[in-house]
Amino acid sequence: MQTTPSPQARSGDGMPHAVPRGCAIIVMGVSGSGKSTLGQRLADQTGHRFLEGDVFHSAEAVAKMRAGHPLDDADRWPWLDRVGHAIGDAVAADGFAVAACSALKRVYLERLVAAAGVPLLFVLLDTDPAELARRLGARAGHYMPASLLDSQRATLERPGPDEAAITLDAQATPETLVRDVWAWIDDRASADGANGTDRR
Repeated sequence: MQTTPSPQARSGDGMPHAVPRGCAIIVMGVSGSGKSTLGQRLADQTGHRFLEGDVFHSAEAVAKMRAGHPLDDADRWPWLDRVGHAIGDAVAADGFAVAACSALKRVYLERLVAAAGVPLLFVLLDTDPAELARRLGARAGHYMPASLLDSQRATLERPGPDEAAITLDAQATPETLVRDVWAWIDDRASADGANGTDRR
């Protein structure tokens, strides 16, 4: 992975941060964690594309969730492939992209990486179940019912230390989350430079 000084993103601290090139950020987590809000902010700051993973679900999968039935892996594999391919296409066209995708298990992250064909940086938003339930209960017009939250949380595998991932508290303000994401990416870039490595 390489970084470049232009274009630059400005986080909540008002400081410019080099945008990583040839890769994408995926904001992950269960429903109600704020994936889309953070992902859209990161994309807006960089002037790059934001991809909403929910729109890549099949009509059958949406109907299944709307009826209160959790998805299984047979539902998720083709969806993850579609999301990953779209991310890879966006990076090929623009050099960088941001996406929101639940990606609840390590094998799902691996599937996204394989489908995208580019390095992916994962940001997990996680917080108290009661707060997540409150958010879902207040959200209108979305097909994901609050009743599926327990299923999603049971499926969630938090990233390990060997993965290109960071876990942040979803109850932090969007400004704080944006700042923390860019600080993490800056730290990774600094470590790469110190080690003489390239994470592409």
